[in-house]
Amino acid sequence: MTKHKPEILAPAGDKASFLAAIAAGADAIYAGLKHFSARMEAHNFSTTELAALAQLARDNGIKTYIPMNTLVKPDDIDSAARLLDRVAHTVKPDGIIVQDLAMVQIARQVGYEGEIHLSTLANVSSPSGLKIAAEMGVDRVVVPRELNLDEIKQMAEACPESLSLEMFVHGALCYSVSGRCYWSSYFGGKSSLRGRCVQPCRRLYGTSSRKDQPKRLFSCLDLSLDVLTKPMISIPEVSSWKIEGRKKGPHYVYYTVTGYRMLRDNPNDAQIRKNATQLLELALSRPSSHSNFLPQRPFVPLDPTNETGSGFLIGITKQEKNGKSFFECRQELLQGDFLRIGYQDQPGHQTMKIRKFVPKRGKVTIQAQGKGRLKSGTRVFLIDRREEGLVNALKKLETALSKIKVAEKTSSSVKIDLPHPFNLTERVKLMSLQRNPPRGRNKYGTGIWLSANALDRTPKPLVSKIWWYLPPVIWPNEEAEFKQILAYCLAHGATDFVLGSPWQKGLFPDDDKLNFHAGPFCNVANPLALMELYEMGFKSAFVSPELSKADFLALPQHSPLPLGIITSGLWPLAISRIVAEETELMAPIYSQKKEICWVRKYNQNYWVYPGWELELKEVTKKLESAGYSMFLQITETWPKAVPTPNRTSTFNWDLSLM
Repeated sequence: MTKHKPEILAPAGDKASFLAAIAAGADAIYAGLKHFSARMEAHNFSTTELAALAQLARDNGIKTYIPMNTLVKPDDIDSAARLLDRVAHTVKPDGIIVQDLAMVQIARQVGYEGEIHLSTLANVSSPSGLKIAAEMGVDRVVVPRELNLDEIKQMAEACPESLSLEMFVHGALCYSVSGRCYWSSYFGGKSSLRGRCVQPCRRLYGTSSRKDQPKRLFSCLDLSLDVLTKPMISIPEVSSWKIEGRKKGPHYVYYTVTGYRMLRDNPNDAQIRKNATQLLELALSRPSSHSNFLPQRPFVPLDPTNETGSGFLIGITKQEKNGKSFFECRQELLQGDFLRIGYQDQPGHQTMKIRKFVPKRGKVTIQAQGKGRLKSGTRVFLIDRREEGLVNALKKLETALSKIKVAEKTSSSVKIDLPHPFNLTERVKLMSLQRNPPRGRNKYGTGIWLSANALDRTPKPLVSKIWWYLPPVIWPNEEAEFKQILAYCLAHGATDFVLGSPWQKGLFPDDDKLNFHAGPFCNVANPLALMELYEMGFKSAFVSPELSKADFLALPQHSPLPLGIITSGLWPLAISRIVAEETELMAPIYSQKKEICWVRKYNQNYWVYPGWELELKEVTKKLESAGYSMFLQITETWPKAVPTPNRTSTFNWDLSLM
């Protein structure tokens, strides 16, 4: 019997990192383009540059995947289609990684023949959703980082034969569940779903007490499964071990790929496992953990009292009498090493390149850059290294790359067929959403978050009249319970269900009497995503609340479904499966900019809410004229300890969503 051998999937944000992945023996490399990539702050590639690199990878038996995994706005569709068309003919990737359902439709229309992988941003979080993904024509699903070993096994057991699974084994962890973070967008229009996240979770947050020092309450340690990857070798459905890090340098890529290749190929050799672990420790990552991968030993990957920046601590700054900053290095520094001075939210933060060899305990002077004076005691980190062996390997591959000739930049005239708009004949519905059933007479369009507690409080005759909203995330260990809850609803005549993701349709039996509605957490932002939902049997959809005015008004023009929108209420900044011990629930938390947020737990998830509500009621008439027919007000109990807000937010209505 042939032993299962999952691919080692390496990140590449620039040419040097791509070549490092080849040198280290990666089986596949994922590398983004200048547009439609969820890591827009990485260097990324032009199509011509990536075409040559992908050919070099093929020459070495290595696959190339291209992430086109951003939220697609209404006016992005033709641009995304032309880019995919060019990529298919020039780069010829083995697969594309997508978040937005529109990319599945675009891939069909442009005749793309490679694999389609669903990004973790698509949030296929429970086993029943895999069947729905396979029916859509998806070849692989990237499972959430939050799953433990038992839950990955559950996903594998439910995995259709036509589908494979990919899991993260190493790299940065986000505080929020992927695809469920709106923090960066709500605080300034830069969407994590579009690769523009400014990482507000990495900042310092404090309480109302002046005695408490601000802490990094939401800043996660990195993930490093290292030797715990061994049991995954016996799960054939998990075909890929993914290393996060498209913003990392070639040193990180080379060391992590080499380490996990050694662990995969020699799982029973204790000495090789030890050597591999040492390589991973030298990869210049953040402090790491196994997170909650072991169900019997769950660990919350948060350490609020310490910094969680990446790199190896190499020194601490001091000041000369003339005011210039310097440090004495704890280890030797090589020519070409990259250093990070301080943390992003500290004065004088910068990166610098070492121009010549510096011996251990040698003195390095820091040139002042930008605003803010560098303080004594600032930590200095080694974040990338170009050791001689790696440099020579990269030079050799660079020579091979220079001999590859690719076609000149090609153009594309592809134009996508958009769906015909829904013929709006329905009356306008003013709808509500709350945690428990209201007292008194139930109005049409009353929505309740689905839970056992809510059902217990709902009189049986009312069950059939309520629109039941499924949570934005259902984990594998919750699926059986939710199936029981749904069976109760169906037995009592419920027919309208608003899903937290399209994949939750897999929780239901086939029944033409059921009405499925895509909820706002489905992140619907364009007509092609709506077309995909229409073909899946959805009856209506609530659009993503983070769109801009122009996007909102354009969407109904080509929507095959009735559309709804949130007009008021609390919209979460993030939904997470973890919380720091230092975080007090239902209490105010202040950023350094005095922005307020607070945390509440529902089921297994922690909802981080802003200290002010979303409010779009003033533009309801304009939205109605544009073609919207469902207007949703979300009610959430305000904590007594959190100050009553003196403002509201229009989210990105008046902004251009980045």
